[in-house]
Amino acid sequence: MHKLLDLISPRIFKKEISFRRNEYIKMNGSIDSKIYFIKKGSIKISIFQEDHEQIIRFGYDGDLIVAMDSFIHGSYSDYTIQAIKKTDMLIAEKEDFMNFIYSTSENTKLYITILEQLVLQQLERERDLLLDSPKNRYERLIKRNPRLFQLIPNKHIANYLRMSPETLSRISKS
Repeated sequence: MHKLLDLISPRIFKKEISFRRNEYIKMNGSIDSKIYFIKKGSIKISIFQEDHEQIIRFGYDGDLIVAMDSFIHGSYSDYTIQAIKKTDMLIAEKEDFMNFIYSTSENTKLYITILEQLVLQQLERERDLLLDSPKNRYERLIKRNPRLFQLIPNKHIANYLRMSPETLSRISKS
C-alpha cells in the first residue's frame, strides 16, 4: 500500500491531520467524501445499534480508510470512524482522488484492484460471521492478519469477532 501512497500522495493528499486517542474522525449520520491514508496509528469503523457498538473494520499504518457509502453516493452514513490511539493521517478530497484515478488507465486499473480487494475482504468477513464458530473466526483472523493482535486492543478485536473479551481470552489461551 505504501507504493500506492508514493504514486498518489503528492497529487491528492493535500492535508495532514492528527487525531487524539478516541477522537472521532467521522460521526454517524454525517456525510464524508474524504479518503484517509493512515501514516501512523490505528482506527476502528463502527456502526451503532441501540447504543451498542459493532466494529466492522480496523485500519492502521499504511491503510486507506473511507466511509464508502458516503464517499460513493454523497449520502449520510451510519458509520463512525474513531481513532483507537493517536493517529496521523493524510486526507484527500473525493474530487482530487477521482481525478487521479481517471487520469490514466493504469490508475483506473489500480483503483479497480483496490475495490476488488475490499470486496473479497468483506466476503471473507461475512463468511466468517455466518458460518464459523468463535474459535474458527479467531483462527482465521490470526492467520490472515497476525499483526492486528499487536496493534489493536483485545476488547476491540473481540467486538469485531462478535464475542466477549472473556471468550477471546479463553480461545487465545487454548
